[in-house]
Amino acid sequence: MDRNALRYALKRPIGIFDSGVGGLTVLKALRRKLPHRDFIYLGDTARVPYGRKPAAMVAEFAYGITEFLRQADVEGVVIACNTASAAALPELARHVSIPVWGVIEPGVEAAARMTRSGKVGVIGTKGTIGSGAYQRRLEQLGLTVWARACPMLVHVVEEGLASSPESELLLHHYLDGRAEIDTLILGCTHYPLLHDAIQRVAGDSVALVDSAEALAQAVNGSMDPEPAGGGAGRIVHFVTGDPAAFAHTAEVIGEVAGEVVPLPVTELIRLQARAPRFAAG
Repeated sequence: MDRNALRYALKRPIGIFDSGVGGLTVLKALRRKLPHRDFIYLGDTARVPYGRKPAAMVAEFAYGITEFLRQADVEGVVIACNTASAAALPELARHVSIPVWGVIEPGVEAAARMTRSGKVGVIGTKGTIGSGAYQRRLEQLGLTVWARACPMLVHVVEEGLASSPESELLLHHYLDGRAEIDTLILGCTHYPLLHDAIQRVAGDSVALVDSAEALAQAVNGSMDPEPAGGGAGRIVHFVTGDPAAFAHTAEVIGEVAGEVVPLPVTELIRLQARAPRFAAG
């Protein structure tokens, strides 16, 4: 399906992108809040993972993907990836004429509302934690921050081991010995699928902030009301890697609804070549 066909097939779609399948947790949260909306999801699986790549490179990826979605006439773009949000916002939003939402700010705002002690933790990929994006924003609000990169958790989720004893052992490795906190941001869109295990390891005294849910709430609050009586919205997925592999992993972590369309990564590379030389992070 090309972009010209999309203009006729989809009505007022919202674009969502991630390096892989983790952003599907954001898509599911958005569909619960905006069930009549059409969505275009782009999974950049040919270049996954983003978490170990330089921030400037990820920012260029984000620009090219946003241009692709903009040319498909989306009403706004949701960066359903913590690493790309840290690398590309707010500079990317200043270079495009449509709304762009990222994961970090909604998660920070939710944590600031929930904390009782002012002591907040955040876990995420190496790229997200290494960028300091969450830490800076939380500290600007006067909060005390503990942060930990948990790179193996994505693999646990994608291997279908979210509810396994192995995942709980790994969570103990990452979370035991943490500083005293009362709120923990799940700073990766895969992590909501580990919610129950994280809650058991962290304890009931620690409130968890679901980054996917916080982002969906922010987008929902920014959009015009949906028309009453509309049917279920349509979804089209563009995938830069193997569509069958994308569908398989998506089924492991939840479900993939809608058409899956191969997208040559060279098209995104062509678009990102036009990216302004803005500073990432």
